[in-house]
Amino acid sequence: MKKRNIGIIILSVMLLVGCGGSDTVKPGENLSSAVTEETEQKPYVLEFEATTIAGENVTGACFGESRLTMINIWATYCNPCISEMPDLGAMAADYDSSDFQIYGIISDVTGESDDSLIQEAKNLIEETGATYPHLLLNESLYTNLVGGTSAVPTTFFVNQKGEVLGYVVGARSKAVWEELINELLAQNP
Repeated sequence: MKKRNIGIIILSVMLLVGCGGSDTVKPGENLSSAVTEETEQKPYVLEFEATTIAGENVTGACFGESRLTMINIWATYCNPCISEMPDLGAMAADYDSSDFQIYGIISDVTGESDDSLIQEAKNLIEETGATYPHLLLNESLYTNLVGGTSAVPTTFFVNQKGEVLGYVVGARSKAVWEELINELLAQNP
């Protein structure tokens, strides 16, 4: 029964989540406007339990390890997702982890997925140099975050308290991501 529920979740995600194009922020555009505010009232606090593709357990407590966390939801079939992963990998290495960290969520791979799909995701991570932690989709992640997305890649920004600051739909260049990240770090000391 559990396998069936996970299969239904995967199917739902694949039907609901398309492959987002490469939306870009135009030169001179205010980068704050590129981040869609998650809420105007009480911030949404993200809580979850998940397993990385490497088999490590992770919870929402991970947000306390860094001032700003980027959560990039991607899929193995999504070219814009894969295209931006080398830049995300470089950024994960460039920033001090106490200031900024990245987690990926593989929206089409669960712990129950076929071994060949899990291996495909591992190969993509290795080939792109995106060596930050990648979480396997599960019910907790789907219910609390992924289920509300409309396309991949979708990227959420979360502060140390686990509060979702906002999100961006579509891929971005390294320069645009860095400018946005630096702006968010300045706004959230």
